[in-house]
Amino acid sequence: MVAAGGPVTLEFATSGVVHRHRGSVVKAVATPAPDPHRVRAASVDQLRRLDLPSPPPNYPLIWEPGDTVELRPPSELEGRTAILNVVLARCFGMPGEAAMAWLLDAHLLDDLTKPEWSFVATGDGDQRSFALHLEALYALAWLLGLVPHLDPTEPAPDGLVAQLPHLPSRENFTEWTTRTIPTVRPAVEAAIVLDLFYCLDWSYLEAERRRIRLPGLIDSNAIGQRRWALEWAVVLRGPYQTPPCGWEEVDLST
Repeated sequence: MVAAGGPVTLEFATSGVVHRHRGSVVKAVATPAPDPHRVRAASVDQLRRLDLPSPPPNYPLIWEPGDTVELRPPSELEGRTAILNVVLARCFGMPGEAAMAWLLDAHLLDDLTKPEWSFVATGDGDQRSFALHLEALYALAWLLGLVPHLDPTEPAPDGLVAQLPHLPSRENFTEWTTRTIPTVRPAVEAAIVLDLFYCLDWSYLEAERRRIRLPGLIDSNAIGQRRWALEWAVVLRGPYQTPPCGWEEVDLST
């Protein structure tokens, strides 16, 4: 569960972390997903503690009993984090040529989506929409262990920036991962938090529709961005699960 205004605590999480060692890539390992009904009950209980509307009883589960869960490889999580950091830097004045050069040096150009490429290279795109990715970046940083909490009522912390590649000083990708030593959270923990933000996404939108006072300083846009990052990062496998999709293909319609 996530206490309002407090850290993430989890009843169903297993112990252990996945480390990324310099010069090596740790392969993701599938783990049995936790009981989806117990996880959902804990998510709904958290909504009640935040005085938010609860989704209907038939609100879909994200996974089924017997499914497995894993996270994308650390290299992919780090790469997407670095890309979003550059996208945000472009929103706040980083020249396109410098941004593309940084990504080229990091071997990340091929991982840019088409909208990202257009925005980073030429500035073409909705800057306000790209700026919202700060909250997706916050969720990715949490998955990488770069920040301790993912608070559902507070905006991304001021200390987040210090945990990301420092572009003004030309810190490169390798220097960043060496400095911060990202430590990926257990997949089960990530899945539990994904279910919470899946429910929070519905709840925040419903609260705004009904003009119910929100519990903190963020709105549904921030919650949706965090859910986007978690949906992309958490890989579920089972008879009814679809293969992992690209960043732009994440479905937030339900």
